[in-house]
Amino acid sequence: MTYQNVKVPAGGAKVTIQNGKLNVPDNPILPFVEGDGTGRDIWRAAQRVFDAAVEKAYGGKRKIHWMEVYAGEKSYKMFQSWLPDETVEAFTEFLVGIKGPLTTPIGGGIRSLNVALRKLLDLYVCLRPVRYFNGVPSPVKTPEKVNMVIFRENTEDIYAGIEFANGTEDNAKFKALLKENFPKEYGKIRFPDSSGIGFKPVSVEGTERLVRAAIEYALLYKRRSINFVHKGNIMKFTEGAFKDWAYDLAKREYRNDVVAERETWIFNNKESNSDLSVEDNAKIVDPGFNMMSPAQQAEIKEEVEDALKLWETHGDGKWKSKLLLKDSIADVTLQHVLMRPQDFDLIATMNLNGDYISDALAAQVGGIGIAPGANINYATGHAIFEATHGTAPKYADLDKVNPGSVILSGEMMLRYMGWTEAADLIVKGMEGAILAKTVTFDFARHMSDAKEVKCSEFGDAVIKWMDKTPKALKVESRKSKVKSNKVAKKKVVKKKPVKKTLAKKTTKKKSKR
Repeated sequence: MTYQNVKVPAGGAKVTIQNGKLNVPDNPILPFVEGDGTGRDIWRAAQRVFDAAVEKAYGGKRKIHWMEVYAGEKSYKMFQSWLPDETVEAFTEFLVGIKGPLTTPIGGGIRSLNVALRKLLDLYVCLRPVRYFNGVPSPVKTPEKVNMVIFRENTEDIYAGIEFANGTEDNAKFKALLKENFPKEYGKIRFPDSSGIGFKPVSVEGTERLVRAAIEYALLYKRRSINFVHKGNIMKFTEGAFKDWAYDLAKREYRNDVVAERETWIFNNKESNSDLSVEDNAKIVDPGFNMMSPAQQAEIKEEVEDALKLWETHGDGKWKSKLLLKDSIADVTLQHVLMRPQDFDLIATMNLNGDYISDALAAQVGGIGIAPGANINYATGHAIFEATHGTAPKYADLDKVNPGSVILSGEMMLRYMGWTEAADLIVKGMEGAILAKTVTFDFARHMSDAKEVKCSEFGDAVIKWMDKTPKALKVESRKSKVKSNKVAKKKVVKKKPVKKTLAKKTTKKKSKR
């Protein structure tokens, strides 16, 4: 495509996709939006980090050709458009890109530029990894236990934007339609005359493509489990259906690779007692079995029988190496990720739940300032990586804020492209800068003896620590080695002296006799 306002860098090449596999040249052209407000500062710092990581990892054999595209306030000032067609075309043509935070336009038109880009490119996965970096101030006691990945469905649920504002003609029409055709449902509205109305679509197709992407990711990166988070106890035909469709897809397409949590109970029961009958197994799996109706009992027994048909591939402990499938209610999940985060590994959920959970988890590991994110269509290869926080206009152009979110989003981007060596260097640089307590004001105010630095200086620190290992990590590594050596020695010492002592005692007794 020929662009009027976007300058395509010479010497670069497009990222392409063929047969579902991403093809990344050594000189990829990557579109970027610097972002509004603090976006300008954090992008400058982050871009230097990305370029340094690529240079250090590949010694000049690979290089990113950055191509600026426009959205948000800068775009509006330049072209009187919040989201020019050229920007969407550029992300469409070049597949992989990155953006800083964008302002949501006030008034009519686009409700959110971020949501608009997701819809226009059908970026159905919002990928949010959440992990702790040693030394980051946290409001919880054991933030190091948080190491999760959230797969949030990006195109459905209430973010589809189907709402009718109270007092409008459309609102009145919809309520009249509801009242006439579904009087029972209309009667559930407590104050119909003054209610705004909204509803949420959740589809089989939308659910399955999210869950498929989550399972592929979990198998590729050897995650232990997937938890399907929902509110199906209340919204049975949307959130409850999401949970059911997720299990169905997993068992249909990945049967040899996955095991449902209830199936593990059945296998374990059988392994503990090989003579256990189907009915007795069902009673252990569901303690309320005896109080169920015959139809309900038959359903549980059928579940046991279906699981035991997998004995050849899953029995005799084989299920322990499979990807574990679990599910939990959304509100319970928000409690448990706080109280026992080690029980969660990968979470797949709908749009609104994913929004809540992602930000709640980010708070546990130091805040949204270092929370990365990506919006991906795994079928087409399109991906936009982004800072997950807002524009913070009061800090704009002060070279003050933490660039960690967009830096780690770039780390995700490099890993998505297969440039894992460069991605690893960024993680190492972040760990080093934070452990050295060379941090921006948001961290410095909660850390003792921290050196507060500017946004740009934090970028410098990340680059510096790509080539060094912090003392804290060296000490920790030495401690773990010493500890393992002590354990090994204890095991040896424990066995031999005991035998010698027993031998001596026996000899003495014999001599006395």
